[in-house]
Amino acid sequence: MSNPLDADPTPCNQKSGMDFRDRGIYAQLLELMLNLQQTIGDHFVKLTTRQWQAQSLEEANRIQVVREQEDVINHTVCQMISLLWTEAAADQRLQESLHSLNSREVWKKSPSSRQPDQPVRQSSFQASFVSHVLSNRGVDISDFYQSHFQDYDAYQQDKYHEEKNPLGFLNLGVSENKLCVDLITERLCQNDVNCIEEDLLQYSDWRGHPLLREEVARFLSYYCRAPTRLDPENVVVLNGCCSIFSALLMVLGDPGETFLVPTPFYGGFTFVSHLYAKVELFPVHLESEITEENSEPFQLTVDKLEKALLEARQKEKKVRGLVLTNPQNPLGVVYSQDSLMEYLEFAKRHNLHVIIDEIYMLSVFDESIKFHSVLSIERLPDPDRTHVIWGTSKDFGISGFRFGALYTHNKEVASAVSVFGYLHGISGITQYKLCRLLQDREWIDTVYLPANHSRLRTAHKYVTKKLRALKIPFVNHGSGLYIWVNLQSYLKPCTFEEERALHRRFLDNKLMLSRGKSYVCKEPGWFRIIFAENHVPLKL
Repeated sequence: MSNPLDADPTPCNQKSGMDFRDRGIYAQLLELMLNLQQTIGDHFVKLTTRQWQAQSLEEANRIQVVREQEDVINHTVCQMISLLWTEAAADQRLQESLHSLNSREVWKKSPSSRQPDQPVRQSSFQASFVSHVLSNRGVDISDFYQSHFQDYDAYQQDKYHEEKNPLGFLNLGVSENKLCVDLITERLCQNDVNCIEEDLLQYSDWRGHPLLREEVARFLSYYCRAPTRLDPENVVVLNGCCSIFSALLMVLGDPGETFLVPTPFYGGFTFVSHLYAKVELFPVHLESEITEENSEPFQLTVDKLEKALLEARQKEKKVRGLVLTNPQNPLGVVYSQDSLMEYLEFAKRHNLHVIIDEIYMLSVFDESIKFHSVLSIERLPDPDRTHVIWGTSKDFGISGFRFGALYTHNKEVASAVSVFGYLHGISGITQYKLCRLLQDREWIDTVYLPANHSRLRTAHKYVTKKLRALKIPFVNHGSGLYIWVNLQSYLKPCTFEEERALHRRFLDNKLMLSRGKSYVCKEPGWFRIIFAENHVPLKL
């Protein structure tokens, strides 16, 4: 079928000059639409800025409605601009006009700069003009990022600082351990950690430097209580645990295939699975209510795994594996060895891979709880399909180092994942520092871990005491850097729309929390609070 826009509307005897002027209308209309979009954006910014200080929930909901209207209008305008740009770009004679529009600040800049006490509202206008440049896949990635990370971008531009920026964002949403910065900084400044050698300045093995992989194998053998020494050849290191997770999804599943994940689960998994691998994460929904089936909130059982697997297959999903996090994020649950064995045996029965993220394994601060690594199990049900992820971001509070490690007994999987070192490798200098840090067992056992666990306990106690005083229910476990809190009593009615409005209210008051919807939680009203923060901002 022909496109109406492809038809030539001018009479056959029309001069070519007039035809060119008609074609130029696309550029003129485009400029008008750009001006209109900026005007609309300024209007909505002023509209919400005038009202943001209102304290009632009714006013907060009204602002939310205004913002939703803004999104609808902006989406429509963006579609019109995209269409105009596509048509104009098809004519080489209009390239100069388009170039001048492309360089205009009207669509590159954010809405008018705000004062420190005004609400942050990252506008989607900034990403509105990419469709004439990006592929469909590029547009999809850009839209996905904007929808998930706008608030984080706002925080990066306006971080709280006790002296330099006391009105900035308080970040209790991103899982970072800031309690032992003094100890880790002191250790990383010592001479033995700082080394510049020619070998470290060159490309290294894509799997990671042999010295680091050997040390990771020793480290995991010791702290995971492995029954036999782990093999360095089964270790792959990349720039972060999400890179490891993404690489595993790429080599274990094809686009459109499925992995089971108990909910609520770490929201980054959704972004990572969407970015490269294009696999689906199929939720195994858990409930907070204690029943005959649930002896504790959000309890994972094999029966629930079986039901989710059956449901996925009934929907004609090809299930390739099971994803677990231990200690669990955001619940803080530490799985018993018996439970782990049940989950692994379930996976073996159905020929499923198991990806288990143990990034919080050294952040179990309740002395009554014992952590059991999958690597501590002497006889794994299916070792060739069991893959463990660990990194230093959480346990050592150095997320900026960008380090993640895979341990798998399957050398074919290790070999395939190592290829991603070509794109996601770690600098030689960083690998050397990590190697020296992990080697210092005495400092870790006698200085760092005792202090870190003590400070985690103190911060956890402070926050949970405040929550109890406010009569806010929460899931109480002694691990991780976070607390899963129930704010359903503040939602009228208890819906995900109201959860979103409450989340926006927090952001307008410069507080970053993570809401349950981003963890695929079945029940609205749950939020994750990070407590591994210094006392002054935590108190504030």
